[in-house]
Amino acid sequence: MRTLELAASLAPDLVALRRRLHQVPELGNDLPLTQALVLDALEGLGLEVSVGKELSSVTAVLRGRADPTGGAARQVVLLRGDMDALPVTEDLDLDYASTRDGLMHACGHDLHVAALVGAARILHTLRAELAGDVVFMFQPGEEGPGGADLMVREGLLDAAGRRVDAAYALHVYSAEYPRGMWFGRPGPLMAAVDEVRVRVVGRGGHGSAPFRTRDPIPAACEMVLALQSLVTRTFDVFDPVVVTVGRIAGGTKENIIPDDAVFEATLRTLSEENRAALRERFERLVAGIAAAHGLTVEVDFTAGYPVTANDEGEYSFAVDTIVDLFGAERYTAMPEPEMGSEDFSFVAQQVPSAYVNLGVCPDDNWEQAPDNHSPRAAFDDSLLPDAAALLAELALRRVRR
Repeated sequence: MRTLELAASLAPDLVALRRRLHQVPELGNDLPLTQALVLDALEGLGLEVSVGKELSSVTAVLRGRADPTGGAARQVVLLRGDMDALPVTEDLDLDYASTRDGLMHACGHDLHVAALVGAARILHTLRAELAGDVVFMFQPGEEGPGGADLMVREGLLDAAGRRVDAAYALHVYSAEYPRGMWFGRPGPLMAAVDEVRVRVVGRGGHGSAPFRTRDPIPAACEMVLALQSLVTRTFDVFDPVVVTVGRIAGGTKENIIPDDAVFEATLRTLSEENRAALRERFERLVAGIAAAHGLTVEVDFTAGYPVTANDEGEYSFAVDTIVDLFGAERYTAMPEPEMGSEDFSFVAQQVPSAYVNLGVCPDDNWEQAPDNHSPRAAFDDSLLPDAAALLAELALRRVRR
């Protein structure tokens, strides 16, 4: 197929771009070095390029030159690649390792960017066959604070002058799945995530006379343990909920009872019903325990990313395309969703979307290999042509539907 042939011819350039990106990782929504590399890579493709106002995003529109079949309206397809890195110190012996202390592309977003550039180049070559328009979404801040939401609010979905009809994204994995294996599932794919900070307020005093105080520490510990029972005893295991307390703090010295204690948790849910229910039950539980101990409690929630859900029709179309391009042996269905989160969900909330994954572990030890976000996460960038070809093929086929 033309997309595979063109992608293979681009392999050296895509690998070189990925490795340049890997050397200059940046965090969050401010990615000037990454943005400059993307703009340079898109030069000469005749795209309508714009950059973000509040973030270092790049949005590029390619106009197809073919007419839709049967007089149908022109379709608009969005292809997304996230660009940001992580605050991780790289522990790999690479000649293109990160040159920035404490920063690393430990989640493979450098591959995502290179693959999306590859798709843009392929579709530029095939624009005479492209019966619609394509929006290329180069997005900062996936690891936080959420660049996709900002890009949507800045007009991403209408960048082509008409609303996007379908959107596609991919993610690479350094472990869990064999090299070259595509995988995913219809419906809920990744969880919604919210954060909560709880301050348990009491009255401090001397550790030798706790009866003269209102000790917040035992109550905070009781809350942490009770939250685990809350999950297992009030939520259906077939609609999973995860509550993880990752930080707890209180006091300054072993013989001083403090005035307050604080803990912070991440909340993960796969349905909006459970997302709302968890918040209500969480607040009720900690308030009740606080009251039982004669204490008060302050609960502050911070809403994060929504559930990432694949549209069943778009996902089925993506799987058919994968099987047609690469063979049925290179696709497997995920048995259940993951409780990680993804801000492509802000796009998928508004546009029928499909999100697929690709195993790129560089050796056969994929079951034991360091996972994404590890300082030793390694990615086989020889698979970049496959990723670029899939994105391009999805756009070519989707605008003909």
